[in-house]
Amino acid sequence: MLKIRTILHPTDFSEPSQAAWELACALARDYNARLLILHVYSPPPVYAPDGIAMPLPQEEPASLQARLAALRPPDDRIPYEHRLLEGEPAEKILELAQQEHADLIVMGTHGTTGLARLLVGSVAESVLRKAPCPVLTVRAAALPAVQT
Repeated sequence: MLKIRTILHPTDFSEPSQAAWELACALARDYNARLLILHVYSPPPVYAPDGIAMPLPQEEPASLQARLAALRPPDDRIPYEHRLLEGEPAEKILELAQQEHADLIVMGTHGTTGLARLLVGSVAESVLRKAPCPVLTVRAAALPAVQT
């Protein structure tokens, strides 16, 4: 049986990340595991018409830290830590998983396909291919149809 002592939950604060967060908390509770909650920020370069890279305005690290700190497991018995790192998301997720000896990574996926995936890549796919431990990816639940 897989021993799960440390669960890494990378978040980008999106809907798929919320679905993964709920599952990560449930697994941490059930396995009595430590939960590492990670957000990696890195503004993508934006290219002006003349080809010069111009950075996008980004959320301040203090604001990101506050958003991250707001993520607290619903069960007070779950030990957890927050980490805010700057860099390329997949690379930083993999580094932290290695450094902290994560037994499982639970992360959301946006499910991009086609041209969007070729142009931007998929953080979840990079992590899946290179992770030192099992990776559980979660897509946001489909919203129910609105009855009118």
